[in-house]
Amino acid sequence: MKIHINPNRLIFKAVIILVVLNLLITNSIAKQSKSSKNQIILPGFSELVKSASPAVVSIQAVKLFDKSLIADSANLPSELFPLPEDNNEADSPQEEMRSDSSGSGFIISSDGLIITNHHVIEGALRIIVHYRDRDYSAKVLGDDSSNDIALLKIESKVEFPYLKLADSDQVQMGDWLMVIGSPLQLSNSVSVGIVSAKGRSINITPDRSLESFIQTDAAINFGNSGGPLINLNGEVIGVATAVNFGSENIGFAVPSNIVSYILPQLRENGRVHRGFIGVQNITVDADIAQSFGLSQSGGVLIESVFPDTPAETAGLKHGDIILSADKKKITNSTALTNYIASLKPGTKTRLEIFRNAQYGFYDIVVGEREPIVDSKVESNDNNHNDDFWPGLKYETTYVHDQQFVYITDINPLSYFYDKNVRSQDIIMEVNGKILNSADEFKIILESVKSGDLLRLYLINQTSGGFYALIRVP
Repeated sequence: MKIHINPNRLIFKAVIILVVLNLLITNSIAKQSKSSKNQIILPGFSELVKSASPAVVSIQAVKLFDKSLIADSANLPSELFPLPEDNNEADSPQEEMRSDSSGSGFIISSDGLIITNHHVIEGALRIIVHYRDRDYSAKVLGDDSSNDIALLKIESKVEFPYLKLADSDQVQMGDWLMVIGSPLQLSNSVSVGIVSAKGRSINITPDRSLESFIQTDAAINFGNSGGPLINLNGEVIGVATAVNFGSENIGFAVPSNIVSYILPQLRENGRVHRGFIGVQNITVDADIAQSFGLSQSGGVLIESVFPDTPAETAGLKHGDIILSADKKKITNSTALTNYIASLKPGTKTRLEIFRNAQYGFYDIVVGEREPIVDSKVESNDNNHNDDFWPGLKYETTYVHDQQFVYITDINPLSYFYDKNVRSQDIIMEVNGKILNSADEFKIILESVKSGDLLRLYLINQTSGGFYALIRVP
């Protein structure tokens, strides 16, 4: 029995199958395309690290304190702390003990201007900046404890890479950021996260009313203080300042716009002059707005006007609600404080006031906010200082009938101390040549120039011998 197959019918079936397959494939591709549009693509940070990290430095602040104060350190508060990393010389035989606090910073100009935190260098007698494979003595140009910012300067014949300050007002919650610094003395460490919140006040600075921190979940630890928070454009949006010990991944940073505002004053005057009008106020919430007849919340309610202040002179009264300043909307108490503080004393500002269900304008000549007394900060400015250079006492000694130099005493602030040179060490060689006497060593120290490098070979009771490389300040 023969079976006859119609070729036209086979062709028809094949066409149907191809059409169905094509529809299935097209539908699958469309679904995948739609799904891919909904996917969140995470950014890569490797190129950002390469471009930004060369401008980030480690900072060592050399301090002295009385040994008797150690017992009191256990009474410090434990929740919110700024972030120095201390390395105390506990074996120092002297009454004053050396304490080296470490932090981070970043370069903002090719000639070596550096931003860090006030608390990193607070009380420092010497400040050392570690940049790549070199150490530099830093000079403090300006210091502001109210915003926890300090401006340093290092000198070099080379131009430094630097970072630009972004407009932190444009930063949004959820924006990506990167933190670079030296947590736990691990230089050039990188962590990433997002902006968790803005405008935080955490009561860690002398003037809480000026606090307006950026909060982030990026890892911030001891030693990160003064390091930059960087956006995806490679610009600085904040300066890492504090961490909350009570929970994980909650860190705080000074917004870059605050740094931008105070930077010119730190550079020119060494301190910051802030505006002041003299009112006590609170943010207007929904209940306050309703009780005073405002259609919506926002602005600040004046609770009291201090006597003999610009606000009293201008005629402001308790019960007034400030809605704007110089046409800038005032949303809360912090916004008013920060705006007035940003004005130069003597500047005239126009406030929009809501009083007794009527709107009006008041012109006020801004006074000067009472300055916070900063802790004294001293730093070597590349001049020879008897305390720092050479900062040691020595005499001729004999080892196996040969003369060498024996160190009888050393100042904890000495540059030799930085390189682990200690009392009772014996200097055998300087720059590869055998050292025969204290007089010879004195001649060497008096003949060196700033920037010269001394290569010392020493021995002591605990090691067979070691090198110390000291750069002349």
